[in-house]
Amino acid sequence: MQKEGRSVKNSFKVVIVGGGTAGISVAARLLRKSQSLNHEVAIIDPASKHYYQPLWTLVGGGAAKKEDSERSMDSIIPEGAEWIQQPVLEFKPEQNEVTLGDQTSVTYDYLVVAGGIEINWGAIKGLKEALGTKSVCSNYSFEHVDYTWETIRNLKSGTALFTHPNSPVKCGGAPQKIMHIAEDYFRKAGVRQNMKVVFGSANPAIFDVLKYREALEKVVERKQIDTRFRRNLIEIKADEKIAIFDNLDTGAKEEVKYDMIHVTPYMNAPKFIANSPLADQNGWVDVDMYTLQHKKYTNVFGIGDCANLPTSKTGAAIRKQAPVVAENVLACMRNQTMDKTYNGYSSCPIVTGYNKLILAEFDYTKEPAESMPFNQAVERTSMYMLKKDLLPIMYWDGMLKGTM
Repeated sequence: MQKEGRSVKNSFKVVIVGGGTAGISVAARLLRKSQSLNHEVAIIDPASKHYYQPLWTLVGGGAAKKEDSERSMDSIIPEGAEWIQQPVLEFKPEQNEVTLGDQTSVTYDYLVVAGGIEINWGAIKGLKEALGTKSVCSNYSFEHVDYTWETIRNLKSGTALFTHPNSPVKCGGAPQKIMHIAEDYFRKAGVRQNMKVVFGSANPAIFDVLKYREALEKVVERKQIDTRFRRNLIEIKADEKIAIFDNLDTGAKEEVKYDMIHVTPYMNAPKFIANSPLADQNGWVDVDMYTLQHKKYTNVFGIGDCANLPTSKTGAAIRKQAPVVAENVLACMRNQTMDKTYNGYSSCPIVTGYNKLILAEFDYTKEPAESMPFNQAVERTSMYMLKKDLLPIMYWDGMLKGTM
């Protein structure tokens, strides 16, 4: 299906696979930079809705409405782009061709792969069946995110368990953000003394970057949160309210009784990418970490969560990647040298409670790359307001329009 009123074509100068943050941002930038690309850019995505997922943390904490995170896909497709509402079945980079779900093909001069990351709800035994019931919740599901808030506000005593899996995830800070909000809510509701808050994470520490790790360690100490690292959730027994973890250091199985559990599910590269010639051995699009150009196919670029970049998978990372991809695609089209590079910048606004936030910003070196004129490892209300009120506006009205 093309966007209403557009001609049906099967060949484009630029084909973008994925209509998420990365795909829409690159399309908007290309069309702003080059009038010759009008109706020569195709966005392939089967979804009818587009979501601003960073808001879901606040929805799960009762501080935002999930409806505010949702827009129809056709409302955000940039003017001048064609939307093909189909899944991709196969990449044929040798033929500059993509096979769609209806078995038709689209050819391209340049391909941008922005297919995102796939959530695997079935990887943790018992999760898929229990999600949204029996105090099993996850902010990674639009359908069930309201249930997180329902569960938190109805819990008066017992163990609140939060998990982080042994896989890449979108927004590595999100698994702990909801924990901090829940802990703050328990305190405000006067039930914190009846609660045990536990964080079971497959990671070796609370955060990768030393400066923010040290700050967050003080936060969890102050909040008296029981952190258990190198613990990977493998099963939920929802009827018994038991979570089973693998101890990644000893190989032992550990059972934890809970009264509520917030699960961050396993995530992996989308299968249509992982099984393609574009993927590395782990299934991610195999690109140069600086230019974002594919290592084998010079007319292919990868961006966002589906790319094998050694940095956190966040919307903030995409904000810095999109101009690099757009400018480098245009340079290739014009037979010019690619001079735009990405330094691995990523950002994680770590909510540590209502009206409190640590704004972590860093690059490939895992060193802080802060944009504010103050120490961002300090919890601040101003940074919470930035996340809650300003970043959504910047997203809808700036990033997706190719101006930010």
